[in-house]
Amino acid sequence: MHEADIRFLKLALALARQGTGTCWPNPSVGCVIVKDGRIVGRGRTAPGGRPHAERAALDQAGTATRGATAYVSLEPCCHHGQTPPCADALIEAGIARVVVPIVDPHPNVSGGGFEALRTAGLIVETGLLAQEAEDVLSGFLTRVRLGRPWVTLKLATSFDGRIATASGHSQWITGPEARRWVHAMRARHDAVMVGAGTVRADDPSLTVRDLGVTHQPVRIAVSRRLDLPLMSNLARTARDVPVWLCHGPDADASLVEAWNGVGAELLTCQLTGRQLNLTSVLMELGQKGLTRVFCEGGGALAASLLAEGLVDELVGFTAGLAIGAEGRPGVGALGLDRLDNGRRFRLVESRAVGSDVMHRWVAQHESE
Repeated sequence: MHEADIRFLKLALALARQGTGTCWPNPSVGCVIVKDGRIVGRGRTAPGGRPHAERAALDQAGTATRGATAYVSLEPCCHHGQTPPCADALIEAGIARVVVPIVDPHPNVSGGGFEALRTAGLIVETGLLAQEAEDVLSGFLTRVRLGRPWVTLKLATSFDGRIATASGHSQWITGPEARRWVHAMRARHDAVMVGAGTVRADDPSLTVRDLGVTHQPVRIAVSRRLDLPLMSNLARTARDVPVWLCHGPDADASLVEAWNGVGAELLTCQLTGRQLNLTSVLMELGQKGLTRVFCEGGGALAASLLAEGLVDELVGFTAGLAIGAEGRPGVGALGLDRLDNGRRFRLVESRAVGSDVMHRWVAQHESE
């Protein structure tokens, strides 16, 4: 049954991946129920986090659950929240065997789901496709383990690493296919984050467009002093799509009031010297429930995140265009004097996207 287990569990993980960016603060989980080698039910966590994947799959399977195997991408919950425990639901449905890759490290679960299932006489098998599950659930797991969301830093640059000409002209370095990919990536994250300079220079909307997506990520701007234009796209649409502003404790009270007035949510974060402490920023976002943040610039924010070791994933879109040394760099000054002090990332994917190249990297652990 090992090959069949892999096949069905891969399907559960694929279902989980489909819900990424829509379920926070809950994890996006997939569940597949199999009876006599045939799929009788499948489900994933619904947008907003409920119902859970197991409940959706059980409802689809109906009475066929007796003696069946459930393949779930994360340990079933065992605590009473806004919905009953999924472990209890699997037991009551007569599931005989459960195959799950990893434990849920959340303190409300943390092995309790497996214990409940085994106590009720179910066969529980774990460890299969564990690394794949870690990848799919990286945002949720990072928030539980570190208290902050997973951070993806996206850079769209010329071949020589520039994001604009010396005059600031930047639209468009990459082609329409790459920009469409970026919108799809936004949709798979809970939030899109930029620095104050990007808001002032580009007046971005930071929404997902032209993909038929109804769910929009939270839009975050990091600005110590809140010196952002109150006639910007973010301000004008804050009541339609959430806008969160991360600012310092010394931000002008009148600006706090003004942004509150247009519908933005204000998050006061700590300072380190004269700059916002980005660890504090991300911990605040984690407290608010975010699990995955897509950072789109600018260069100063990118440099600060990299310098503080807060980038988990790098996504680059590189165009076949050279701008020259006078152009604006994609990453601000890092102050490195030796390459040994730079954090290395491991290449996990590269491909042509239209006339550009997309390359994706994840942070290396010290042991790698």
